[in-house]
Amino acid sequence: MKIDADVIVIGAGAGGPVVAKELGESGINVLVLEAGPWYGNKKWPEPNKNRGVAKESSDPGDLDGSLYRQQITRLENDMDDLVSGKFRWGAADRRRAPWYRNVPDRSLLWQSSGIGGGTLHYYANSLRAFPEAIDNEWPINYDDLVPYYEKVEATLPVEFAPTTTKEALFYYGAEKAGFSLNKTLDVTTSGYRPQPNAILPPNEHLMDPNYSMEEISHMEGCTLSGHCGQGCPYGPTLEKMAKRSTTVSYVPLAMKTGNVSFRPNTFVTKVLTEFNASGNQRATGVRIRDTWTGEMEELRANVVVMAGGVIETPRLWLNSDLPYNPWVGRGLTNHYFDLITGTFDEETLMEVVGSRTTNPFVGHTSGARLDYPGLGMIENIGESPGLSAMQVFGFSQFGYNSLHHDGSDMWDQRGRLVGSELANAMEGYSRTLTLSAITDDEVAFHNRVELDPHIQDEHGAVPRVHYEPTKKSKERREQLNKIATDILQQAGANSVHRADMPANYYIHLQSTMRMGHVVDPSCEAYQVERLYVADNSADNNSLGGPNPTLTTQALAARTAELLAAKYF
Repeated sequence: MKIDADVIVIGAGAGGPVVAKELGESGINVLVLEAGPWYGNKKWPEPNKNRGVAKESSDPGDLDGSLYRQQITRLENDMDDLVSGKFRWGAADRRRAPWYRNVPDRSLLWQSSGIGGGTLHYYANSLRAFPEAIDNEWPINYDDLVPYYEKVEATLPVEFAPTTTKEALFYYGAEKAGFSLNKTLDVTTSGYRPQPNAILPPNEHLMDPNYSMEEISHMEGCTLSGHCGQGCPYGPTLEKMAKRSTTVSYVPLAMKTGNVSFRPNTFVTKVLTEFNASGNQRATGVRIRDTWTGEMEELRANVVVMAGGVIETPRLWLNSDLPYNPWVGRGLTNHYFDLITGTFDEETLMEVVGSRTTNPFVGHTSGARLDYPGLGMIENIGESPGLSAMQVFGFSQFGYNSLHHDGSDMWDQRGRLVGSELANAMEGYSRTLTLSAITDDEVAFHNRVELDPHIQDEHGAVPRVHYEPTKKSKERREQLNKIATDILQQAGANSVHRADMPANYYIHLQSTMRMGHVVDPSCEAYQVERLYVADNSADNNSLGGPNPTLTTQALAARTAELLAAKYF
């Protein structure tokens, strides 16, 4: 049988490129398949208009920072529109509809396709799981992950976020509310701290009047411009872009090994298997579809790694007719979150932080946090005006504030704002501080990704996503909302708005291929030899509340090491 690669990795998001880089450094030949486009590669100079001049790329010389800056714009709608934006879940050709997922009820499933996956538009928050969430439930110990956390933190690298006005205001409110600074990466008690973010430190010339902002944006270091969610195309070369998405960090490192190729615009529709002499099922390759031409092809490998994400990995398993496992697609967690926004008057801000505005868009999108093991976490959010209007004031399960809110709770406003209410709220945008309450979401069997029995697209049966938070998750979110509100009030907010986000706002999806249930402690499938998982779906739970990216990357580094030792 012809072998196309030693290892095929499905997906080039947070975890896939980490596996590829680690295996490549061990001399193992790796092919990474990605369904979406590749920005910043000279072989695809117009990635959204045509299929480019090649199928794959393995030469780091193909990477072009100037091209990346040209393609990753600073325009909200161009990048983030869920139907036609560059960071949508869909094919590179923006003229086509996004790929469909059946998500009932009011919902927003915010994911991206392309080399870099979800790290293209993430805030770069790169923090470790709470130790108690690992030690109490996972089949491995927290200490098993620490060396891999350290390795990824050094590789990206991960730095503590700088303090801009919104972070200073958050720290002030948290301290007034009775919390203290938590000086650790391994959190066991509640407290506030700067976010550990995969963003380079601020540019050393940032406040130098001899340089324009355009000149500074071409230098190494963060510009504090607040474009974290839009790709952040700032830096002298592609590899030195300030926000360390895998596009600019692990992908170039993997290519430099000389053993790794990346192939965009390639949707995997089936994992191929056969039975070995012992009667055990083993992975042998994949069936793929070119998203530009529709051409189908089969590729063979000694090992297959699924890193397509929490929705697509179980979908692919189910569409591949792999062995039945009751936990495949089950146990979905979502960090069931909410947004609480305080608006401040100028006099209060001058007294507390020495500025008449908070200017939420300045600095890292999320640069400060309060950890609360047992409940989850609270972090500040500084989105641009358009996204703030949508998320903070325009998306709610509560309904319209003017129709439903009677002022009987602790919030001055709750739910959706429209008309003059919205205009007044956005008029105060530059004096706001928004806090996100992110829940230690309880695993429940009823929360799931399954195949829709009635709807198919060109890649097979589409996924249907169902999520309803448990009673415990709802209680935890309410407690975090009260703490966030108290922090804002202690900081001096003169009004507080609660978004009351619906449960189906999906941002931190995890645990649909749970370690200990679907995959073993090395992340190899129990029922299919040589088939591994290297994305958020392998998480056993919701990590206690912290953002999942760093844990996914640490697990991916560990999986690559164990995979190489076992099969190579």
